[in-house]
Amino acid sequence: MPITAEHIRATLNGYLDAYPEDKGALDPVFGLLEDGADLTSRSEFRGHATAGAVLARPGGEILQIRHLALGRWLLPGGHLETADASLREAALRELLEETGISATAVTLASDGPVHIDVHPIPANSAKGEPEHQHVDFRFVFRTAADVGDLQAEEVAAAAWRPVDSLPDEVLRLRIVAALR
Repeated sequence: MPITAEHIRATLNGYLDAYPEDKGALDPVFGLLEDGADLTSRSEFRGHATAGAVLARPGGEILQIRHLALGRWLLPGGHLETADASLREAALRELLEETGISATAVTLASDGPVHIDVHPIPANSAKGEPEHQHVDFRFVFRTAADVGDLQAEEVAAAAWRPVDSLPDEVLRLRIVAALR
């Protein structure tokens, strides 16, 4: 069963129970839901949901990928697919696809997202996409495995980096807390 607006709303509400300080940043997302926006559709350019994975190994390093289209180091993740039953499942699927790590080598570190980031995505004329917003639901996972075959059409490289290498201080602190 595909991800529904009710699932997105419930995930947002659960997240705000844990992190009420983020309410102001997420009010526009609730506004989109109230306006009937389909946040599961990547053609909803006012904003649509994406799912990201923070993958930590026992030493505490976090896996980052070099994204081909954006040319930047990012956390694994991407757009939702109709086969995804939940945002967490979408994050895990994206992680496995992009990194080639086996599902049996990954465990969930926290039930809900540790961070929801709303950020702009530049226009992509090759895909006919205007500048738009991503609402990225980020989940923390653990592994002792190493990276497998990278998804060559989207990922140029992968590297294990210290949590401190992430630019967002809130995300860093929440990752550290989730891994305790």
